[in-house]
Amino acid sequence: MREVVFDTETTGFDPEKGDRLIEIGCVELFDRLPTGRTLHLLINPQRDVPAAAVEVHGITTEMLKDKPIFGAIADEFLEFIGDAPLVAHNAEFDFRFINWELRNIGRDILPARRMVDTLEIAKRKFPGAKATLDMLCTRFGIDRSARVKHGALLDAQLLAEVYLELMGGRQNRLELVADVASATEEIKVVRTWRAPRPHEPTEEELAAHAAFLDKMKKPPIWRQA
Repeated sequence: MREVVFDTETTGFDPEKGDRLIEIGCVELFDRLPTGRTLHLLINPQRDVPAAAVEVHGITTEMLKDKPIFGAIADEFLEFIGDAPLVAHNAEFDFRFINWELRNIGRDILPARRMVDTLEIAKRKFPGAKATLDMLCTRFGIDRSARVKHGALLDAQLLAEVYLELMGGRQNRLELVADVASATEEIKVVRTWRAPRPHEPTEEELAAHAAFLDKMKKPPIWRQA
C-alpha cells in the first residue's frame, strides 16, 4: 500500500484571512516503510511573511521572492501524491491550506476521506498524554535534534517515523526499508524428509515398568482385577 506523509508551513493560521502556503514536504511510504522518494517545494505566497511565522519556521519573505507561486507547482505536487492516502499531523490544518490554494486556481480539492490524522491516532492510543510531534518523537526514541525550527520536509520525515510506530512499529514486517520490487516475490520453503521416530516401548522398558508397579503398596486399578 502506497501512502504519502506530508507537512506544510504557512504565513499564519487562517487562509480566509489572507494567510498562504509557503512550503510543502512529502515522504513516500510503501507498506508503511519509507521508499526514499521525497518532494520539497518552496512557494512564493505573493505577500509578506510575518515575523511571528518566521520565528516558527525560519522562512523569510526574501527567501521566497524567486520561488514559484502555487499554481506553478500544483501539478508536481498532485503528481507526487497521486491517489494515495495522505498522512499529516493535525491534518485538518494542512488540508485546509492545500485545498484553499487548489480552489484558488480552479483545481479539485483533496477529499477528506484521503486524510489520515496522526494527531487523532495518537490521542486515541495515548489518551490524556501530550501528542505534539516533539513529544511523540521523544516517546518513540526518534532523534529530532535537527529540528531547531519547523520545516515541512524534516517534519514529514519525522512524522513518517512516528506514524510507523503508531501503527505497530517496524516489526509489522521484517524489513527495515521498503523493497517494492520484492513485495510480490514468491517465498519457497524447503523441507527435509526425516524418518519417523519409534514410539513403542522396548522389552526392557516394559520389564522395568512392571518391576516398578510390583513395588507399589497399592497397585494401579488395571492390576487389581
